[in-house]
Amino acid sequence: LSSGVCCCCAALRPRYKRLVDNIFPEDPKDGLVKADMEKLTFYAVSAPEKLDRIGAYLAERLSRDVVRHRYGYVLIAMEALDQLLMACHSQSIKPFVESFLHMVAKLLESGEPKLQVLGTNSFVKFANIEEDTPSYHRRYDFFVSRFSAMCHSCDHDPEIQTEIRIAGIRGIQGVVRKTVNDELRATIWEPQHMDKIVPSLLFNMQKIDDIDSRIGPPSSPTGGEKEENPALLAENCFRELLGRATYGNMNNAVRPVFAHLDHHRLWDPNEFAVSCFKIIMYSIQAQYSHHVIQEILGHLDVRKRDSPRVRAGIIQVLLEAVAIAAKGSIGPTVLEVFNTLLKHLRISVDFELSDRRSSAGSATFSTNSKESDERIVQNAIIQTIGFFGSNLPDYQRSEIMMFIMGKVPVFGTTSQSLDTSHLGDMGTRRIQIMLLRSLLMVTSGYKATTISNALPPPFLDPLLSPSLMEDSELRQLVLEILHNLIDRHDNRAKLRGIRIIPDVSDLKIKRDKISRQDVGFMKKHGQQLYRHIYLGCKEEDNVQKNFELLFTSLALTTIELANEEVVIDLIRLAIALQDIAIINEDNLPMFNRCGVMALVAAYLNFLSQMIAVPAFCQHVSKVIETRSLEASYFLPETIFKDKCNLPKSLEKHEKDLFFLANKIAESLGGSGYSVERLSVPYVPQVTDEDRLSRRKSIVDTVSIQVDILPGNGTEDKVDNTEEITFEALKKAIDNNGLEEQEKEKRRLVIEKFQKAPFEEIAAQCETKANLLHDRLAQILELTIRPPPSPSGTMTITAGHAHYQSVPVYEMKFPDLCVY
Repeated sequence: LSSGVCCCCAALRPRYKRLVDNIFPEDPKDGLVKADMEKLTFYAVSAPEKLDRIGAYLAERLSRDVVRHRYGYVLIAMEALDQLLMACHSQSIKPFVESFLHMVAKLLESGEPKLQVLGTNSFVKFANIEEDTPSYHRRYDFFVSRFSAMCHSCDHDPEIQTEIRIAGIRGIQGVVRKTVNDELRATIWEPQHMDKIVPSLLFNMQKIDDIDSRIGPPSSPTGGEKEENPALLAENCFRELLGRATYGNMNNAVRPVFAHLDHHRLWDPNEFAVSCFKIIMYSIQAQYSHHVIQEILGHLDVRKRDSPRVRAGIIQVLLEAVAIAAKGSIGPTVLEVFNTLLKHLRISVDFELSDRRSSAGSATFSTNSKESDERIVQNAIIQTIGFFGSNLPDYQRSEIMMFIMGKVPVFGTTSQSLDTSHLGDMGTRRIQIMLLRSLLMVTSGYKATTISNALPPPFLDPLLSPSLMEDSELRQLVLEILHNLIDRHDNRAKLRGIRIIPDVSDLKIKRDKISRQDVGFMKKHGQQLYRHIYLGCKEEDNVQKNFELLFTSLALTTIELANEEVVIDLIRLAIALQDIAIINEDNLPMFNRCGVMALVAAYLNFLSQMIAVPAFCQHVSKVIETRSLEASYFLPETIFKDKCNLPKSLEKHEKDLFFLANKIAESLGGSGYSVERLSVPYVPQVTDEDRLSRRKSIVDTVSIQVDILPGNGTEDKVDNTEEITFEALKKAIDNNGLEEQEKEKRRLVIEKFQKAPFEEIAAQCETKANLLHDRLAQILELTIRPPPSPSGTMTITAGHAHYQSVPVYEMKFPDLCVY
């Protein structure tokens, strides 16, 4: 007998042993004796209490055969065990299962690949069996460890290596399926198990030749492919594992992924890391996406001191994750994502500037390379912020716009939550530019129903502040952000570039009738927009792009927000811009002066055709035609060419080259427009925004110099002059000893000039001008010596009005406040 005992002794043995012995033929090549196997199965089903003894005896025989290398009998024993497992489902099967698992463990521990595969196949069959009652004492720690080790097989024979790895992956898949359906399924999600399972699967997934071919939702490879390719099988198992993860164990399944990518240095390049997290995001339940995003953010914090390319790789992974998560539920992590990214943006700028300072005077290749790597990190952060923000719902996008704008550092303030004090002016500028670039991407495609929703005061005021800074790139970004928010009908592409448009109707501009809410917005905040366009044209470092964006701003304001009142204001603004170039009080370069003239020409040509008043169009066309013949450098097509001959001066030009307010008023008055305000020159408001933006305030341009002569009749001249300048006002504001009454008085005056009707301000200024006229006359009458010859006329600027008075004498009034 195959059991090694005589016939007499065999007859005295227990029946279950005799039935087990009978299934083994004398020659193992003959295979399992089917008739005797049927008898053993019937006996096991009829007497389930004997199952544990049958199992123990089979395990004893199998162990002996493994040691003796009688692999034929081992195969027969495992086949018998499989059939008994499939046939018996009573509660008494629990002890039998323990014997079965013990035999599987024996096979997995052997060094024979065929036995390892055999044990794995039996375990997979067992894993697919649904047991009637849960097992509270059974653990699979050994199988997790052993199957994970098989996944890393390095056998010298490639075919055997592949076979063992496939067996290990299938074993892990069996453990997962068995445990997640068990009452004690939480045990498989413990970190000590996940730290073995997940890296084993990722190790085999790295062997995928074409990663991009399988990125996306779970695929369904054929059975043959899964059996032959460890990478495909591992990916399928990884997807299945993540799909079964729940709220409480999601993090345990994701964290080993970071450990594997760190250990194998797979963040640079990060193709495999990106593919892994795409699989993760598509496999998990949508409501758990924020767990993965939080883990990525946490890992980015952990690796914040690593090389720039590693950080850029992690940020790129975050971009791919949020791109998928933004389509579903992302939970409470929206602000956390932006806050973390902005923090790392500041860290990257700090690293870049510190490297630059440490290598000052000895710029090496390595330093330049590191700086460029930091730029890669910064661009990745900006791209992630922009992509994430642009995929959010409108209500969340508005909050993010406010959040980012609140992080933009402004010179002169210390309340910014993004600390840039240690970065200096250069670092602060870098942060400003990158935050505005991020904001530009977030606002892309944003279409609010009303402009007041897109540009609420808490957002509009800080947004316009950088438009006054002495940095052309900052001003360009602010204008582009404004275009994103104002352009609700996608007309910007049609207006790209500054030019004289022959026929505006060919552009097929889309527009709606201006709403009541938009009319209210322009009444309340229109002066702010005009002011920033006006001051933006006076910057010396303006280039062609600045003028193009300023033209687009004027055109979009006309399309989206212009009623008759706004049209008049825009014309006043255009005439004031023309005066900037002609009078040139700011000593602008000739290119800038011609550029402003070209801007005004391009805009008035556009505006005249938009409102379609024939007389207005005729005047604009005539001026443009005259310029093309006599002064082509006043037109955008000429001045913005690379080689343009600039004039030496503009003072000798005839009025035919300029747009005249009186002729425009005549042309519009005949069409029903209220043109009274066209006779009043446009003067921008003055606010503390100039001080915060480090820009020379227009207050500095207002100076009234008058000599106060004593009234005692002597010829001695007392010099009691004091120049009222922006710096003097600044010192007065910053003086801690200033009384509260004076502060309140100044606040009320500023508020009055900002909010009071224009006519009221003009009337008060006229009254003050008359009083000043009388005061000057009295002083001149008291003067003993003859007055000096007049050098001109004195111009008093107050609010929005200019008034000319008596000849200017060298006199000053220290009690005169100019706002």
